[in-house]
Amino acid sequence: MSEAEAAELLNAMVPLFRIRPVIEDSCRFGGSWASPHAANGRGWAQFHMVTRGACVVERPGLGPQRLEAGDILLLPHGDSHLVRSEVKGAVGRVSTEIRNGVRQRATVDAAVDTELLCGRFLFETSDENPLIAALPDEIILRTAGEPLLERFRRLLLDIREELDAGRAGSEMVAADLARALFVMMLRDHLTGQASGNGTLSLLQDRTTARVVLAILGDLARDWTLDEMAEVAIASRATLVRAFQKRAAAAPMTFLSDLRLAVARKRLAGTLDPIAKIAHEVGYASESALSKAIMRKYGMRPGALREPGSQPRAVSSDTSSQYSTS
Repeated sequence: MSEAEAAELLNAMVPLFRIRPVIEDSCRFGGSWASPHAANGRGWAQFHMVTRGACVVERPGLGPQRLEAGDILLLPHGDSHLVRSEVKGAVGRVSTEIRNGVRQRATVDAAVDTELLCGRFLFETSDENPLIAALPDEIILRTAGEPLLERFRRLLLDIREELDAGRAGSEMVAADLARALFVMMLRDHLTGQASGNGTLSLLQDRTTARVVLAILGDLARDWTLDEMAEVAIASRATLVRAFQKRAAAAPMTFLSDLRLAVARKRLAGTLDPIAKIAHEVGYASESALSKAIMRKYGMRPGALREPGSQPRAVSSDTSSQYSTS
């Protein structure tokens, strides 16, 4: 995506983001270690910034993802996941100490070779904002050898200091800094060579954007191509060409893929009943959704919920939410 296209899309998206930050953990790990992360529930995004060494992230239904120093992983939908060492073996003991409101986690009796900064963002308007639903499952920024990592790290420390200080307006300042950090992450993702997210690309074209926003607003509807064309104010042929150009997929194929993607996010990010999720994303029954997920991801819906048993509760006091890394 070009700089101009990214700027246009960000200008449309940013006013909709009201973000509250939670800076949670500073991790210093070595040897064999594992850190499971439960689903956060709707409206939460999680991030991990690797400042030294390397680690592996595992998410249900997806392959392992290796991160190394300079990499930042952002999970916009708060999916359950596992962060672990590259070396597998008996997991070592981890000590925990709270310092300046941040959990300091370290492996015991193992030389430190990996360090991470971890936290979360709360999208306060997520239920009313279909553009948040359009964000990809994960965003990975590779910043090794670039000044970006230091800029991101400085912003995180500034956010933490504002929350710790408790001065007048600290929460507003921290929220503005968090929004700036998130926008910087989005900007670098959108302008990267590998950032070809089909849904975001469709939002750049007025014809396809009308359809995408309508679908995201009523995913359970039994959409037809004629109804999509009516929403787009275009002929069926024009709409099909526009979708092929922007997303390399027909409108009905895009709809099917989107429904499964949203279902996977709900399964990984909430404990809503499968039948409820099936209804919300447009499947006639739990069985129909289960079969579609098995075809797409090769596993049953319940398996997409591991690791983690309960989504974290949303508290109004973001400065005290340090439940997991």
